Amino acid sequence: MMNPDDAKELGLVVGDRVSVTSGKQTCIKDVHIAVEMLNRGELGFCITTGPCEMRPPEGSQAEVTPVPRPQSIGYIREKLKGGTYTREQMDAIIRDIVDNQLNEVELTAFVMGNYLRKVEFDEIEAMTRAMINTGERISIGQGTVVDKHSIGGVPGNTISLLVVPIIAAAGLLIPKTSSRAITSASGTADTMEVLAPVDLSRDEIQDITTRVGGVIAWGGNSSIAPADDIIIQIERHLLIDPYPQLLASVIAKKGAVGAKYAVIDIPVGGTKVRDVNGGRSLARDFNELGRRLGIEISCVLSDGSQPVSNAVGPALEAKEAMFALEGRAHPSTLVEKAVGIAGTLLELSGKSSHGIKTAEDLLVSGKALEKFREIIGAQGGDARVSADAIPVGTLTATIEAPKDGSASAIDSLAIVGIARAAGAPKDRGAGILLHKRIGSNVTAGEPLFTIHAEKEWKLDQAVDLVQKNNPFKLSGMILEKYPKVKTI
Repeated sequence: MMNPDDAKELGLVVGDRVSVTSGKQTCIKDVHIAVEMLNRGELGFCITTGPCEMRPPEGSQAEVTPVPRPQSIGYIREKLKGGTYTREQMDAIIRDIVDNQLNEVELTAFVMGNYLRKVEFDEIEAMTRAMINTGERISIGQGTVVDKHSIGGVPGNTISLLVVPIIAAAGLLIPKTSSRAITSASGTADTMEVLAPVDLSRDEIQDITTRVGGVIAWGGNSSIAPADDIIIQIERHLLIDPYPQLLASVIAKKGAVGAKYAVIDIPVGGTKVRDVNGGRSLARDFNELGRRLGIEISCVLSDGSQPVSNAVGPALEAKEAMFALEGRAHPSTLVEKAVGIAGTLLELSGKSSHGIKTAEDLLVSGKALEKFREIIGAQGGDARVSADAIPVGTLTATIEAPKDGSASAIDSLAIVGIARAAGAPKDRGAGILLHKRIGSNVTAGEPLFTIHAEKEWKLDQAVDLVQKNNPFKLSGMILEKYPKVKTI
């Protein structure tokens, strides 16, 4: 924000672009005019978060220089008209995103262009390569580097906490960079943070992977494919996930960590991929993009019709993962999926010809647990941690079945909404613990799920949400009655 006279002296009007330098930080900002708030020679900065957050101390000096709009804005405008990006144009756009040369409106235009207009595969490849080249890379000299990824859309998908130690215990290297929750109840990084720090630098990720074989870190702190994290923030506000950016986002991060082999989990029947045909189409495109970048990809279509495990929320998911690693009571679906993904990766990399059997042996023998505790310790956590030591929200409300029947469906979006209302992921102990799954027979008054919270008011708001939209659909032999209202 500028005083009107200062703006006039520099020939600036509202919306013009300036380069602001304060100390060692330089950002591109849009001009706003403050009629009465600022004196001549004063600048104001809004307290916001974004691609280039700047908060100079009061009284410090800053230099303001008018700058022209970057050429990449013209490229984005042509795409909105139906044009096609060249490799050079895509390089320029991604570079400007990383260098904070584009404001939120222009970033939104880029995202919407990829969402609304046809994007050729050559453009997707160019976007992927540009994302890799504008960020840091992991380089591990010895050993075979592999990775796994899930496109998401299903709550309770905490399999990375099992897959990474299984793979590392098998002698492969797996530098797993993960995201925090955007619209979910817990991202992999949020769940892992219950056990150990995840804000690791590129050098720390590289060093820990070299020493112990695996790591589970938050990707946003390492500047690996940084354009992707900036774009994701725009997608979150728009509640969209453009297909080209989904492909580029996943493969760019696999390429940046130096993975030679990767397994991609595509949950089918969830919130992102509705049916098997859609899953197969997405798998073909992942395989093609991986081939172009020299990464051998295997896609696994998994059941996305209900939460993967019974736990939804950071601490609850971490506790359930530890139960599985310790060989204690756990949902069979969690281990089945983790072993299936790990086994596929072992076979893809040539490490085992009987991948699932090898993965099961590493889990049952306790070698995966030993390796996971080693990873936790290397990341700065307590290597002696057990499931019993993980605290969860002590304020609870158990939702009971209103009638006899069977669980015919579980609404994943409703589950996530209730868990977030209870405080997840910010409140680590908040979330949901399921007592029934699809196909379970229930009697009236039997527990369906328990909500955990750390604050009373958040528990109340989660319970209120259940009254409006219970995620469990119960059916019996009689499905509905017509007419529903008796007429007189």
